[in-house]
Amino acid sequence: MTYLILKALLSGVLIAAVSEVSKRFPGLGGLIASLPLVSVLGMIWLWRDTADPARLADHATGTFWFVLPSLPMFLLIPILLKRGVAFWPALAAGCALTMLLYLAMVWIGPRFGLRL
Repeated sequence: MTYLILKALLSGVLIAAVSEVSKRFPGLGGLIASLPLVSVLGMIWLWRDTADPARLADHATGTFWFVLPSLPMFLLIPILLKRGVAFWPALAAGCALTMLLYLAMVWIGPRFGLRL
């Protein structure tokens, strides 16, 4: 249980750091948020828990392929905000787009030999 709490606290600190840095320096906050810190931590936790190279390799490959459909969200949200759409609807639209693109990736990926 202590290990789970440690993982949650460390992960939460990263999110809080991005939020606080972004208040003063939005670009730097974006840079920190774009770093694959969560992915790296996930790989560290997975390795510590399983020490399974095949599982870790599959995890890293899956992460790569699922990052791609999430990227358009980061274009759609600022476009909508600049056109006067309120934050919550813009965020909802970005999340909906991402979910649709995830579904497309899950449907199309295996047709090209991707194991997701």
